[in-house]
Amino acid sequence: MTEPHPANKPILHADNLVKTYREGEKERMVLNHLSMSVYRGDLVVLLGRSGSGKSTLLNLLSGIDHPDKGSVTIDGHNITSLGEKQRTLFRRAHIGFVFQAYNLIPTLTVLENIMLPMELNGFDEHRKNESAQKYLEEVGLPDRASSYPDQLSGGEQQRVAIARALAHEPRLILCDEPTGNLDHKTGLLVSGIFHDLVKKTGSTVIIATHDPNMHRFADHIYQFHEGTVQPADAPEKQPDA
Repeated sequence: MTEPHPANKPILHADNLVKTYREGEKERMVLNHLSMSVYRGDLVVLLGRSGSGKSTLLNLLSGIDHPDKGSVTIDGHNITSLGEKQRTLFRRAHIGFVFQAYNLIPTLTVLENIMLPMELNGFDEHRKNESAQKYLEEVGLPDRASSYPDQLSGGEQQRVAIARALAHEPRLILCDEPTGNLDHKTGLLVSGIFHDLVKKTGSTVIIATHDPNMHRFADHIYQFHEGTVQPADAPEKQPDA
């Protein structure tokens, strides 16, 4: 694993996060004083069994949910101290998402799906079109701009989702099982495209996954254990093409 330069401040720091959920008459602690730092340009992989807290952590890091205790700081902004509307605006501007189920809007074309985050952030028409076309080419689908999601394969839909997550140039990209719905061959293709693109753009990425195709590209790997995360040994990284 690569070590961050001492002068490089983390772009994200989670400090003593606690999150519990009530199940009937009992409370279950999902995150137990979890702390971690992520540095600019890193690709971090989170490993853990189903129910271990991976998705809960992503929800807290993005401000979708609020911790019972602790804080999340992104690029100097303590998002935990923000109100719900402020967190929504921050997330819209500075965080990109890639989901297992793609989450493309079926009534929008591929190009319109990619432009949506830019539309929500008030980008002008020229910039929206230019960036969307650029990232559509980057993921190898320049000829599918006018297609609708149901006309694409699963792998193509996830490549569109990757383009959408990157097109507005967010500070942080969060991915929840991004290849979970893909077969092995397609997952390998998509993970390779994703890795090459985030390294090219210098994006900071956190991925919750069981997919070994993602593990081999990681700068850092963390394993969930009893509500917190511990560094895991990373396999030898693949050389950049």
